[in-house]
Amino acid sequence: MRKRLLLPLLLCSGCSHVAQDAWTGQDKAQHFFGSAMLSVAGNEYGQKQGWSQGRSNSVGLMFALSLGTAKEWYDSRPAGSGWSWKDLTWDVAGAAAGYALWNLGQ
Repeated sequence: MRKRLLLPLLLCSGCSHVAQDAWTGQDKAQHFFGSAMLSVAGNEYGQKQGWSQGRSNSVGLMFALSLGTAKEWYDSRPAGSGWSWKDLTWDVAGAAAGYALWNLGQ
C-alpha cells in the first residue's frame, strides 16, 4: 500500500517548482559524493548491527536515496531552488557507487 502512494507523491512533488539546472557542476559532484558516503555509512552501520549483507545493502541504498529525495522535496518549496531530476540522478549514481565500493571492500 505504501509503495502505491510513494510513486505518485514522488512524481507530483517535483511538478510545482522545477529547477533549471545543468547536468554538471560542483553541485552535482556534491550530490554524487554525498550520496556515495551516505550509502557506505548505511552499509557499515548495518554490518556493525550484525545484519545480513543484503539487509545492510538495502539500508545503505535507501538511507542515501531517502535523504537525496528529501533534499529535493525541500528544494521544491516556493522559496527553494526547485526540484531537480538531475540532482536526484546524481544521488542515485552516487548511492550505487557507494554500494559497489563498499561491497568490493568486503
